[in-house]
Amino acid sequence: MSTTPDRSPVWAPRRPRFTLVIADPDEKLGAELAVELGLHHVDTEVCSDTGDALLAAGSLRPDAVLVAAQQRGITAADVVRILHKRAGIPVVVGVGDNDGASAAAVLAAGANACIARPYRLPELTPILRAIRPDTIGTLDPPIRCGGLHLDPATLEVRLHGRPIPLPLREYQVLHFLMTNVDRVVTRDQIYEAAWGEPARDASNTLSVHIKRLRSRLGDDQASIIVTVRQIGYRLIPPPPLTSERAS
Repeated sequence: MSTTPDRSPVWAPRRPRFTLVIADPDEKLGAELAVELGLHHVDTEVCSDTGDALLAAGSLRPDAVLVAAQQRGITAADVVRILHKRAGIPVVVGVGDNDGASAAAVLAAGANACIARPYRLPELTPILRAIRPDTIGTLDPPIRCGGLHLDPATLEVRLHGRPIPLPLREYQVLHFLMTNVDRVVTRDQIYEAAWGEPARDASNTLSVHIKRLRSRLGDDQASIIVTVRQIGYRLIPPPPLTSERAS
């Protein structure tokens, strides 16, 4: 295979963020969830009652609304009926241990899903991804490995603060290596993660992309992406600069 320079355009478009309205009578609980979701590139509007949530949904046209089953004023089931049936906005309902009857009511009204309240991000983010499949990756937090930083939401890579534009395949290879930092991963594992298919025995495609990726990172000595003979590769985080440690 030819090893001529890769002329393909870099793949780093900014993706639209997920917008979520949260309606929860416990303002502290809603605010804490909003902070966590912000780290996952979700824009939130927190409301303490369902009336304000309906107004916010009407003006913002969010991707979804998260409403607690127990509400003051308009019931969660009524919120589901208004938003889901009339406005076509998906609704997720947070239910507590004693909310079995409320859960049945909101599901009958057309709620997309019920999740445990207090909320847990590992349970909520898969539901948000299902509502907006194009947010796969966007809802993942940035990855930092020493001085190397990768943001799945913007597809941006930085080394010691310097932007590193990458074509799609090289970005996917680096993303897989960074999510398995300090581990040895096989060539087959990397190939399947980046290309979505088993590696072809006679192909040196991965070797070519690793070489180009090292070149873009200035990794001439292969000290960041280390070759493990007859197995695969291992990413060793480049030490952060003094200024990066301070931040």
